[in-house]
Amino acid sequence: MSRLVVVSNRVAPIKDGKAVAGGLAVGVYEALRDSGGIWFGWNGEISASPELASETHGRITYATLGLTRRDYDHYYRGFSNATLWPIFHYRIDLARYRRDEYEGYRSVNRKLAEQLKPLLRKDDVIWVHDYHLIPFADECRRLGIRNRIGFFLHIPFPAPEILTAIPPHNDLFRTLCAYDLIGFQTEVDRQAFSDYITREVRGVPGPDGYLTAYGHRFRAEVYPIGVVPDEIQATAASYKGRRNLIGRTAAGEPCPTIISVDRLDYSKGLLERFCAYEELLQRYPEHHRNVQFVQIAPTSRSDVKTYQHIRQQLETQAGHINGRYAELDWMPLHYLNRSHERRVLMGLFRGAGIGLVTPLRDGMNLVAKEYVAAQDPENPGVLVLSRFAGAARELNTALIVNPYDTVGMAEALDRALRMPLAERKDRYASMMLSIRHNDLGRWRDRFLADLHAAGAGRQPTDKIAV
Repeated sequence: MSRLVVVSNRVAPIKDGKAVAGGLAVGVYEALRDSGGIWFGWNGEISASPELASETHGRITYATLGLTRRDYDHYYRGFSNATLWPIFHYRIDLARYRRDEYEGYRSVNRKLAEQLKPLLRKDDVIWVHDYHLIPFADECRRLGIRNRIGFFLHIPFPAPEILTAIPPHNDLFRTLCAYDLIGFQTEVDRQAFSDYITREVRGVPGPDGYLTAYGHRFRAEVYPIGVVPDEIQATAASYKGRRNLIGRTAAGEPCPTIISVDRLDYSKGLLERFCAYEELLQRYPEHHRNVQFVQIAPTSRSDVKTYQHIRQQLETQAGHINGRYAELDWMPLHYLNRSHERRVLMGLFRGAGIGLVTPLRDGMNLVAKEYVAAQDPENPGVLVLSRFAGAARELNTALIVNPYDTVGMAEALDRALRMPLAERKDRYASMMLSIRHNDLGRWRDRFLADLHAAGAGRQPTDKIAV
C-alpha cells in the first residue's frame, strides 16, 4: 500500500487519543492514521535559521519547519493573504500585489519542495492543500519528483475575469497544472477553472475528463468537503454546559438564540449580518426581548489593517444595536471575539433555534453542516444560509438568502423564528441526507482513490503541447 504524504500550510502534531478539531485536520489525520505517512508543512514559527524537525506519533510522522521573517511577510502575509485571499473571494478592491511578494511566495514553495524531497519514497502519494501551495507540484517536478501529486482548493475559485487581475496569473496557473489531480469544492469552482484554462491559455478538455494545458495532462474534479455527523451529534447531545447562553423572554421562557460562528474576516459578511439583525428588530418589534443573537468571531490576522478595520466596524455596529434596543434585562446582541472549544460550540449549536451562516463568498463553510448535524432531530433549528456559500448547493432546504440584501435576510430570520415544528423537521431531514451522503470520509476516500488512479507522476514524454 502506498504511503500518504500530506502537505499543508500549517501543521500541528496530533498525539494519539487527543481530539482533532476542524474538517481538514480530521480528514487528513484519519487518512494518515489508516495508511501511515507524513504530514509536512510550516510549524507556525518564525525563525532566523529554520531547520526541519520531525516527530512521530503512531503511524504519522510530522515533519515541520519554520519561516524566516522575510518569508513570512512575503509568502504568508503578502502574496497568499494580501493578493490571493481577497481575489479568490471576489474582493479585488482589497487586493494588493507586489512583485517581490510573489517571488517570495514562489521561493517558499521551492524551499518546501526541497525539504520534502529527501523524505519521499518512490511510491508515495502526495496530497497538497490550499492556495498557499499552488506552485508546490511544479517545484517538485523541477526537482525530478515523479510521484502522484494531488491538490485540493478549500476556498472558492473565481471567474476568469477576476483571476486575470493577478498580474502573474499566467505563471501562477501554469504551475497549478503540474498536479495530476485538482479538486474543488463545487461544480461552479471547477467550471470557473476550466473556463480559465480554455479561454486564457487555450487548454483542451478531453472526452475522458482530463484537461491538457501548459504541456501537462491532468484531471479537475469536484469533492465537496463534509463533516462527521455522528460525532457532531454525539458531542452536541452529551454537552452538559449552558446551551441557551443568555436570557429569557418576557414570558419567562428561554430566549431563542440566533447563532453565528466565524473567523473574523471580511469574506464572512459579518457587518451585513449585523445590519440584517438590526433590520429584524426594527421591522418586527414583536421579537424584542424574545430573541438574542450570539456572534462568535475569533480574531485573525490582527496585524493586517483590513482586519483591524472590519473589527472596528463590527464593534461600532454591535454597540449601536445594543445601545438602541437593549433593556435592563435583555441584550439583543452578544458579540464575542474569543475562541471556544469544539464541544462547547456543538452544544451551543444544538441549543440555538437558528444558525445564521451568511458569507459573502465561501468555498464550502463547514459551520453550516456542523450546525445542522448538531440539532435535536425531534426539535431541530433552522439554518439560514448564504447562496454564496458552497454548502448552499447541498443544503438547499435551508432558508437561502442573499447576504447583500439586509431586508431579505431580516425576513428570513422572521420566517425562521415563526417556522412550525413539522416544517423544521422536514427541512432538517433533507439536509441530513445530504450531509450523511457527502460526509468527511467520502470526501477523503473519493479524492485519494482518484489520485491513486491518476497517471503515475510526470514523465518527460507526458508533455503535450497546447
